[in-house]
Amino acid sequence: MKNALLLTVVLSSSLALAAPDAGVVKTAMPTEAQCLALGAPQFPLTFNPGEELQYDLDALGAKAGRMTMRALPKRDGALPIEIHAETNTFFSKVRRVNGTGTSYLSPKTLRSVRYFEDSKENDVHRVADVTFRKDRTAKLVSTIDGQTGEYVLHHGNDVTDVAGAAYLMRQLNLKEGMNVCFDVYGIRSIWRVWGKVLPKEQVSLPVGEFTAWHMSGEAARIDWPEYRRYIHIWLSDDQRRLPLAALGTIDLGAVRATLTSYSRPGDKQAKAENKGNLKW
Repeated sequence: MKNALLLTVVLSSSLALAAPDAGVVKTAMPTEAQCLALGAPQFPLTFNPGEELQYDLDALGAKAGRMTMRALPKRDGALPIEIHAETNTFFSKVRRVNGTGTSYLSPKTLRSVRYFEDSKENDVHRVADVTFRKDRTAKLVSTIDGQTGEYVLHHGNDVTDVAGAAYLMRQLNLKEGMNVCFDVYGIRSIWRVWGKVLPKEQVSLPVGEFTAWHMSGEAARIDWPEYRRYIHIWLSDDQRRLPLAALGTIDLGAVRATLTSYSRPGDKQAKAENKGNLKW
């Protein structure tokens, strides 16, 4: 869908209208030969079916909506990850979005085998059904207000989607200075995401204090390298590897997702307390 919220906040901190990385020199998009596969994920999984993560979405310097990420029970041999994002009354005056994306991950590789998205932006209804194939292509069946088209999208050595990307990163063996590069389906296109793991940081959120890995990078459309987004992601450095926050840019400016509550099977539910703004 045109909704860039899902792309920037999953890939993938108070914000001005300008992108936080304004003025940063763009780096060249890695070639397919340079963007090597990420390798096998670490096991056991840091998440289980039943885990639910809730986020506040901030844009234009104010709260814009809510996002929920859920790990669902295994279905047809795959691990479904569902992300739902919806704008609030304030932001809906600018752009009204209500969408759900579901990624079906291979339990062995955590790579996407299928991605399904159903969303409505303002009065436009969009559905995308993506099948990832072994020949480094993805078949997209896109329906916009009842008009359906089929497309073949090409990708490089490693590919996932906007919903599955965060869960794949949770399983990586992160190290300071580590380079990361992979392709992602989002907004009816394949994007190349690349960046680096920065030193650990102390992150203060309404749900607690965390030592976190900070990953900083860029995302560019493979077919349009000049069209790109800057991305920052923070993952907790513990056994849960919680996606704590994500910061990115959309056409309107910067947008941030901040974890406000989480529940995991067997764990005590953690909810946001009124501690004030995000600090790090």
